[in-house]
Amino acid sequence: MPDLALLSNASLIAIAAILIIGVPHGGLDGAVARRVGWPSGTLPWMLFHILYLLLAASVAGLWWLYPLPSLIFFLVISALHFGSSDIRHISPPSSKDAWVPLIAHGGLVVIAIPVLQSSSVEPLFAALVGTESSLWLVKQINQLRLPWAACLFAYVIYSIYQPRWRKSLLSLSVLIALAYLLPPLVSFALYFCLWHSRSHMQRIWRNIAQADRRRSANETLIYSLLAYAAAGVYFVLQTDTASASVTAITPALLQLTFIGLAALTVPHMVLVDFIHGQQQEDQQHD
Repeated sequence: MPDLALLSNASLIAIAAILIIGVPHGGLDGAVARRVGWPSGTLPWMLFHILYLLLAASVAGLWWLYPLPSLIFFLVISALHFGSSDIRHISPPSSKDAWVPLIAHGGLVVIAIPVLQSSSVEPLFAALVGTESSLWLVKQINQLRLPWAACLFAYVIYSIYQPRWRKSLLSLSVLIALAYLLPPLVSFALYFCLWHSRSHMQRIWRNIAQADRRRSANETLIYSLLAYAAAGVYFVLQTDTASASVTAITPALLQLTFIGLAALTVPHMVLVDFIHGQQQEDQQHD
């Protein structure tokens, strides 16, 4: 296992922010399910959560069995999820004029950060999939830097003729600059907490009926507390925090953060991007 004891305090704070601030943005999924037509009542409510947790647990289980394919899968779906979320307020991700912005925004986390901070990303990936697999994966991601840069250049040209994309391009440019200047965990936390999670929660909250908002807020609080409790149990089981060194604790913390994100992203993405997103697009077409 690589030595991760040299993670800065800023990086450790970033991990805490991802867990504390980022997790609640999925707490509105119950409200999203009701909005897309999930039946009301105790039994349907229980069934929804059982299916949600089973899917999340399956993702976590597959990661322990097949860590490298699971990390690759997580990076791919993260690119789709983040890219779709970043542009949804401007254009539906499935529209013909959105594929260049979608790729450009989707590449921020999965291409720009690993390429611009490859020496810092390698030990982070190694904590998740092992050293050899980490070196291989970073090398493969580096192969994507020129195609993604070409797409980014096309996005710049695109925004000249499509002014509605200029603001999102400017935001992406700022985020890329932060990815270059800051440690990878810090730049990811800034994007995930202050950009992605914030805009997602605002967009979903605006679409929740007034009568359902109190219930949705209570659900978000309860789900977040349960997630924190589960994270605490995992962390205690994986490390002897009374005697373990920072080197021993940090890999478990990284695994908790990113395997947990992967497990929650899959059901969240199925609900938000595919079901709710498709319903919104259908309504716009109508």
